[in-house]
Amino acid sequence: MKTKTRFAPSPTGRMHVGNLRTALYSYLIARHDGGSFMLRIEDTDQERFVPGALEIIYETMKEAGLDHDEGPDRDGGVGPYVQSERTKLGIYTEYAKKLIETGHAYYCFCTKERLASLKTAGTDKEYAMYDKHCLHLSKEEVEEKLASGIPHVIRLNVPAEGTTTFHDEIYGDVTVDNAELDDMILIKSDGFPTYNFANVVDDHLMGITHVVRGNEYLSSAPKYNLLYEAFGWDVPVYVHCPLITDEEHHKLSKRSGHSSFGDLVAQGFLPEAIVNYVALLGWSPADGNEIKSLPELVEAFDYRKISKSPAVFDIAKMRWMNGEYIRKMDDEAYLAAALPYVAAAVPESTCPDKLALMAKPRIDTFADIAPLLSFLHEMPPYETDLYVNKKMKSTEESALAVLRDVIPALEAQNDYSNDALYASLTAFASERGMKNGTVMWPVRTALSGLMTTPGGATQLLEALGKDTSLKRLRDAVKKLEDKL
Repeated sequence: MKTKTRFAPSPTGRMHVGNLRTALYSYLIARHDGGSFMLRIEDTDQERFVPGALEIIYETMKEAGLDHDEGPDRDGGVGPYVQSERTKLGIYTEYAKKLIETGHAYYCFCTKERLASLKTAGTDKEYAMYDKHCLHLSKEEVEEKLASGIPHVIRLNVPAEGTTTFHDEIYGDVTVDNAELDDMILIKSDGFPTYNFANVVDDHLMGITHVVRGNEYLSSAPKYNLLYEAFGWDVPVYVHCPLITDEEHHKLSKRSGHSSFGDLVAQGFLPEAIVNYVALLGWSPADGNEIKSLPELVEAFDYRKISKSPAVFDIAKMRWMNGEYIRKMDDEAYLAAALPYVAAAVPESTCPDKLALMAKPRIDTFADIAPLLSFLHEMPPYETDLYVNKKMKSTEESALAVLRDVIPALEAQNDYSNDALYASLTAFASERGMKNGTVMWPVRTALSGLMTTPGGATQLLEALGKDTSLKRLRDAVKKLEDKL
């Protein structure tokens, strides 16, 4: 049978890293096997629906490169691909009634008050299991209540005895006593299916062969088997992925600041790097090479090698990987991404391209550009001991002497391009029998107020322009004079 996977998100906001991993692993399984990848929208929980979330799903998948073969926008013959639309067609109610006919499900008319009373019936559990009260209603009683319009749900009739075994490709066989399983609701009183029931029905009707989910759903997985057995359907291959935690080993939450694809893109991470890193949250390539393009991930991915252990989202490693991606970008693509950040950091710059390229070897995310170049927009406060450099044999006194002499030379300089400035300053040093660094060090310090900068002295002179450069150099002379 041809492999077919699906990504079935709920439209509830930005795409969490865990959901992105589910989508990515589903995509990789399908593409690795030469199969198809489907998008389905699970919006049966109308209270959690967030306006605009559908657009976020489509945009995220597009940016991540996870192209789907069929979905709400690409009919593959098994639609609709939105569960609320399928609900209107009566698909889920139809299949729930089939289970009623075979004795695998039943109508439940219990009120909220009665259900609440079960929770206080002397049990120490957080919730009380349903007591099958309505299972024992006669056919006539059921028909009478239905005719009277009494609110009701449809429940699965879980066997009271025996066990149910569920197999997962990562965690192996999971066996539970049926007595521990509740008669879960299949169709809610509003006519919408529950998440678990709709999943099983849709996965079967849509021909899904492999299902990827987070391991938080593993405890409810045996109920899926009961449904498949009740319908007489084949069970798909299930792959439950490990929990994703933060560096403190707590579940990755929205408060972490980098829990969603949108968060990371907004923080200056490249979509390709995000996808690459998320692929490693629970899986490692056999060849040990962690930096892989999406096609390379498709070739290397083996879901049987996914780890059971929680995966730690290490933002430091994510930054490192993103930096590697940035440095591999060609200049055209890099500038397209970097220039908006340069414009925000140094809005008055006359050479934004050069500033962006100056920053390229020194950033891990595009958001690093602003703090890296902020000194060009506003001179930071600094102490004069910054001029002291034992390697350059630079002291505050020698720095003052260099700056006093170099200012007239730079005042006379009309061409403030890097090459022309470098030629002038090296000639200035040669004429005075100095090493280039002896001149460049105090000039760069006076222009930046920093120990390290993304560019050398002449690059900073070009970036700042003649007027600003000379002002900073004169300010540095006064600062040194006041100190000495």
